[in-house]
Amino acid sequence: MTTRREGAGSRFLFDSFDAAQARIEAHERVMEERWIALDYRLTQIDAGLERLEKRIWVGVYGVAAFLLAQGAEALISAAIK
Repeated sequence: MTTRREGAGSRFLFDSFDAAQARIEAHERVMEERWIALDYRLTQIDAGLERLEKRIWVGVYGVAAFLLAQGAEALISAAIK
């Protein structure tokens, strides 16, 4: 924006508006907001992957427990006969 100097009556004495600098500052603000949004989304993705990993490990342990139970049942039934 232009600011008027003290005691100046002429329109030619206003400070010049630097459009290039204003454009750069606006671009920097937009990039900062995009970076914040990207960081937020990456945090959400990371949390989702952690939950998925926990579910996968529960499934792996469940299958392992099932197989061990089947093996133990086979051993017990073989020992009884």
